Amino acid sequence: MKRPILAILLIILSAATTRLPQVAESAAAPRPTNFVVIFCDDLGYGDLGSFGNPTIRTPHLDRMAAEGQRWTSFYAADSVCTPSRAALLTSRLPIRTGMYSDTRRVLFPDSKGGLPASEITIAEILKRRGYATAAVGKWHLGYQPEHLPMRHGFDSYFGIPYSNDMDFVGQNVPADERRRRMMDPKVEYWNVPLMRGEQVVERPAEQTTLTRRYTDEAVNFVKANRQRPFFLYLAHSMPHMPLFRSKEFAGRSQRGLYGDVIEELDANVGRLLDTLRQLKLDRNTMVVFTSDNGPWMLFNEQGGTAGLLRGAKGGTFEGGMREPTIIWHPGTIRPGVVTELGSTLDLLPTFAKIVGEPLPADRPLDGHDLTPVLHASGGSGKSPRQTMFYWRGSKLYAVRHGAFKAHFITRSEYGTDQPVEHDPPLLYNLDEDAAEKYNIAAMHPEVIARIRQIATAHRASITPVENQLDKR
Repeated sequence: MKRPILAILLIILSAATTRLPQVAESAAAPRPTNFVVIFCDDLGYGDLGSFGNPTIRTPHLDRMAAEGQRWTSFYAADSVCTPSRAALLTSRLPIRTGMYSDTRRVLFPDSKGGLPASEITIAEILKRRGYATAAVGKWHLGYQPEHLPMRHGFDSYFGIPYSNDMDFVGQNVPADERRRRMMDPKVEYWNVPLMRGEQVVERPAEQTTLTRRYTDEAVNFVKANRQRPFFLYLAHSMPHMPLFRSKEFAGRSQRGLYGDVIEELDANVGRLLDTLRQLKLDRNTMVVFTSDNGPWMLFNEQGGTAGLLRGAKGGTFEGGMREPTIIWHPGTIRPGVVTELGSTLDLLPTFAKIVGEPLPADRPLDGHDLTPVLHASGGSGKSPRQTMFYWRGSKLYAVRHGAFKAHFITRSEYGTDQPVEHDPPLLYNLDEDAAEKYNIAAMHPEVIARIRQIATAHRASITPVENQLDKR
């Protein structure tokens, strides 16, 4: 009786041993990369410690920059909210998607237009690979039901549908009183809705707690999807005017109210990164931190700073579109400072490359795959992006190619002045003169000729589409 039992045990042991390599191989199979995009609103190039601010303390973002890559020539695709956000999600310039206007430069609560259903977003690309997707925070790509996030590839949405200064309460309020309320804000001055899915759950939104509540939502999403790949688009409402921060951060910063807001954002970025570390997802998650456009300098010290850069939100000088950007993926991205060109337009192609998903072949994309830079030692890789186009509404105002930037048209950010056309264009070497102080057009006619050729070819690639922002 003992010998048959022993034989059976040996057979079982042999089978189990044979399967061990397969089990180990399965356990070692890499999981798909998670993606998190943290998108601030009106954050200036000079508003973070790691980008040179002397008084705003951003220890969590500074650590993120030290552990990842700090990109010093990274651009939004536009200088105002709506077109910039559309470009990030679609990898297409607003002039191609209809998300631009020469009059209503962004969408408003009474707008009927929005991101067309025909556009393909990062969320839709990643859902093809089984990703869970969530949009948290400011949307600003259409308030009508057909334009909301869950119609564009997101499984869930929690946030405000447009800017936090819209739905102003009060009729015929004088301009000086409106400005006073912006500079000394109270929640009840604006009737902004807070939405979950496609339903309004709070109105007016309690803006003093939005930064924390957005992060709570983001943390809960990460925890709920720890066993599957996910894409989180976390678009903070701050530091767009009017500025709000929680009681915990009131008076914390040497930089006043604006500094309080940035330091609260920093702390909440820290909360999210800590969650990834605690769940052991940090080495499996790429996090991109950037902003939609430059600082809103119309509001003086409450409008942030572009640091050494010229210009601000609303304009096509560097301060309007060059953004403080950090890309973090421990164990995969080689830490360093990257001076190569990059853009929010490049996120969709980069993510698609990483997950092995083909790009749409039925439309022109304006982004590039940045993995050659992300995976190179110390940020030393060469970026495939050599050119940046600076559109304002329906006009191409400027082009950067390599180190040189040519301004064909200039105009103040929000003034009543008319556009000024330049022939020859203003020319700056941004490697030597990031502040755009010294026009060197007379010294480099050959550079101007080359950039003219690039601009002409680019304009020829644009197919007119229906304007979405002027619909009411």
